[in-house]
Amino acid sequence: MSQPSTESRVRAERRDSVGHVTLDRPRAINALDLGMIEQLQTALDAWRDDPDVAVVLMDGAGDRGFCAGGDVRGLYDQIVEGRPVDTGTFFRAEYALNAAIAEYPKPVIVLADGITMGGGIGLAGHAAVRIVTERSQLAMPETRIGFTPDVGGTWLLGRAPGRVGEYLGLTGASMDAADAIYAGFADHLVPSEHLSQLHHALQTRADPHTPTELTLLFDATAGPSRLEADREWIDDAFAADTVTDIVARLRARPETAASETADLLEQLSPTALTVTLAAVRRARELPDLRAALAQEYGLVMWFAQTQPDLAEGIRAQLVDKDRSPRWNPAALADLDEGIVREALAFVPDVPLWA
Repeated sequence: MSQPSTESRVRAERRDSVGHVTLDRPRAINALDLGMIEQLQTALDAWRDDPDVAVVLMDGAGDRGFCAGGDVRGLYDQIVEGRPVDTGTFFRAEYALNAAIAEYPKPVIVLADGITMGGGIGLAGHAAVRIVTERSQLAMPETRIGFTPDVGGTWLLGRAPGRVGEYLGLTGASMDAADAIYAGFADHLVPSEHLSQLHHALQTRADPHTPTELTLLFDATAGPSRLEADREWIDDAFAADTVTDIVARLRARPETAASETADLLEQLSPTALTVTLAAVRRARELPDLRAALAQEYGLVMWFAQTQPDLAEGIRAQLVDKDRSPRWNPAALADLDEGIVREALAFVPDVPLWA
């Protein structure tokens, strides 16, 4: 067995035929910085053609979660200090990693145990075998900071049942294990108490020997999905053409959850909501993950370079923590009619797939 890497925030080692990478930043719930992304990419590159590595296993250190997302505070500093080059460098590296996981020639197994959000979805959501536990909380919460889902999130959201993708993308709602499996963000529920046994089985390659077959030895039946139970009002409301119409339909529904969702949407950035709705729907028509990542890259750079709501949302949530963002514009009715066209047409200075 090879020795663990000496790098502090990603541990990479080979255990028998398993390449095992662990995000090791538990105090930040393993939030990704550029160095961690580069280290993960280095590990995947090293094992790609290694005949002694049959599968790759990815998990997170600590007991709070797999990965809480990207380094949002670092993004805030880049924006307010006027460093768009650094912003672009981070997202290009992250998206290349997302694509590498999806296209990897060997099975990548990700344990999305605990909190898995934003950038964590980019690692877990595109893996060959996506495992959740009873502790899992998955979400794409970007609209809550005046931003839009990325890391291939729109690709996943666009393929969720019915209008669940629009609902999750706009609200940033959390999914438990049952919801994540129902929405297409995960494949199997393995109780957390069995994760160490799954690790051992993967290393020893006991029969049955494929990663999915091994996982099924420990798979448990997920409980009822709240998303599935709420499909009637979600599909009705989130099929509307605009965010304004979605809110109106939610207000007309008798369900308490529908009116609470309307309350939430009215608190979020009109720009983020409107662009996200268009992005999820357009991703539904795109041919593959790389095309979705390219669309997202243009949108995130548009937000970072031209829209005040992103820095304001991060300020309110993570810097001053007053939870009182001042969106610009503050109301859906005040949005420029061409905002979606402008956002989707934005061309970053450096292309994603240069």
